[in-house]
Amino acid sequence: DFDDAVYAEPHEDGFKLIVAIADVAHYVRPGSALDRVARLRGNSCYFPDRVVPMLPEALSNGWCSLRPDEDRGCLFVEMFIGPDGQKHRHRFGRGLMRSAARLTYEQVQDVRDAGTDTHLPIGTLYTAYHALIAARQRRGTLDLDLPERLVKLDADGHVASITPRPRLDSHRLIEEFMVLANVCAAEELERVHRPCVYRVHAPPTEGKLEGLREFLRSLDIKLPPEGALTPGDLDRVLRQVVGTPEAPLVNEMTLRSQSQAAYDIVNIGHFGLALSRYAHFTSPIRRYADLLVHRALIAGLRLGSDGLADGAVAGLEDDCAHITATERRAQLAERDAIDRYLAVFMADKVGTQFPARISGVTRFGLFVTLAQSGASGLVPVGSLLDDFWMHDAIAQTLTGRRSGLVFRLAQEVDVRLSEASPVTGGLLFHILQGAPSGQPKSSPGFGRTSSRGGSGRR
Repeated sequence: DFDDAVYAEPHEDGFKLIVAIADVAHYVRPGSALDRVARLRGNSCYFPDRVVPMLPEALSNGWCSLRPDEDRGCLFVEMFIGPDGQKHRHRFGRGLMRSAARLTYEQVQDVRDAGTDTHLPIGTLYTAYHALIAARQRRGTLDLDLPERLVKLDADGHVASITPRPRLDSHRLIEEFMVLANVCAAEELERVHRPCVYRVHAPPTEGKLEGLREFLRSLDIKLPPEGALTPGDLDRVLRQVVGTPEAPLVNEMTLRSQSQAAYDIVNIGHFGLALSRYAHFTSPIRRYADLLVHRALIAGLRLGSDGLADGAVAGLEDDCAHITATERRAQLAERDAIDRYLAVFMADKVGTQFPARISGVTRFGLFVTLAQSGASGLVPVGSLLDDFWMHDAIAQTLTGRRSGLVFRLAQEVDVRLSEASPVTGGLLFHILQGAPSGQPKSSPGFGRTSSRGGSGRR
């Protein structure tokens, strides 16, 4: 489902960019059977072995898809930016486009890395991308580094490997073009006084930040107070730990401290992207929110008769609540599916030892994440040494009252896989007896309760 295409050329002292998006609104009319099913699904779901599309494949992979060397209907936004990445102006339109090439992220990255892009004119795209990155850095955004798990299946549908999915510069290039187009969509709908389905992200609450502050304090990293905290402050923390063993967990804990993004007709801005207005415009083949934004633009700019009808405006609040729920449902389903595939992959490795890191501390046990595959599972408190274990929720520790053994967040440990359940996707581990990996029994502080209160908490 190729729903976006990008173009860049030098213009005056900056760049002219075009982002063209599949014209789904032309085929999926409001109130039609296609529209009702698309709204019901809310979005496409992506599993390791299949895609459950929001739209029928005849549209998602056919008539709507921006396939190379074929004329396709599109909504486009033409954007003019300066050499510093600041947008000067933009213009929306509706028309036909023809894609020059269908390129994968890996192809583009390989060509760019090899410096052999003479036959593939992507140089201007990258120059414009670097300008957009500079603007993002000045804005001070939160840029989490959380690699997805890539499940590769063999010809028989069995799991061949599970590895972290690399995040390439080519991915980021498209992300930056899409973010700018999405900003333009929100600005344009406000300009023409049309209702907008905003993509909103509230700042984190102090309650959610408390655990992050405590964890970062153990790494001698401080955060500004709640009222003064910006996404740039959090991003500076992430940059401090780049390349360190703690980096994955710092990213994970920062993510946990965040509010969930949502769709809303009331604009509260987007904290993570440090934007005052933002919408989703660039993926109408797989997200109903984007289709609603397309219809609003079509109506507001008088680009056709298939725009958002005045009578449909009253239902946008319900639409936002529904598609926020379907998005979260899809995320949970995709995560659960990967967990089940991972459990299948690990099932024949029961009894094997792995290096891991403690990624969660609860009163009922420890969550650990394996270093290589990213697989996560539980070490039940009942499987630990025969002791009375005290849980400190603030310090994120489990302490043995008799032994003095302390397990804390981010600690490296060696574990043995004791159970893998493909039905539930659950993994159970045992921490190997003795001192945790990397912390011998004679090391300072081993076997002591955290000095910052909480001793004896359960």
